[in-house]
Amino acid sequence: MNSLVIDTSTHRTSVGLFRGTSELFTGFHDGATAHAEALPKLVKEALAISNEIDQVIVGMGPGPFTGLRVGIVFAQTFAHAREVPWIGACSLDAIDVDSDSYIVTTDARRKEVYWAKYSEGKRTYGPQVSTPAYVEELPEKKYGFGFTENLYPSMSKLLAAALDAPVNEPMYLRRPDAVPTSERT
Repeated sequence: MNSLVIDTSTHRTSVGLFRGTSELFTGFHDGATAHAEALPKLVKEALAISNEIDQVIVGMGPGPFTGLRVGIVFAQTFAHAREVPWIGACSLDAIDVDSDSYIVTTDARRKEVYWAKYSEGKRTYGPQVSTPAYVEELPEKKYGFGFTENLYPSMSKLLAAALDAPVNEPMYLRRPDAVPTSERT
């Protein structure tokens, strides 16, 4: 089974192509506002290796609204056009950390981080959005934005996460910035 794997939950646009669990292609492009331009180019590179796609896997966040929407809508539209299923996964679950008990973080902007707790590779709490100071007080080791180098979802781990714990809705952890005129103060 060939799987096209997409994630746009961080400033990195990532695409992978797998036959079963064997990697045929992985590529990425960094740029918080470049998801819409980078994603079709990366998918085109993947399809040049194999045009046979049996399912589409997509990172459902947490992440900034616009970045997530680009990846999710692209994945759903691609799957619909090919008449193949799409499966979502928590993007934080795909961050590869070599530790038994830990917290992973990604940049949520506005001086906040998206984070989740893990034990033996399984999510035990979250995802949440908080200040780095709040997360710093938690006893577990911390990896990712604000604590170590930036970490990004692994396409092979996103594939595994989708099959292990599928997610059907985007993980938007904040209220939208835009509000109806009647609700403005």
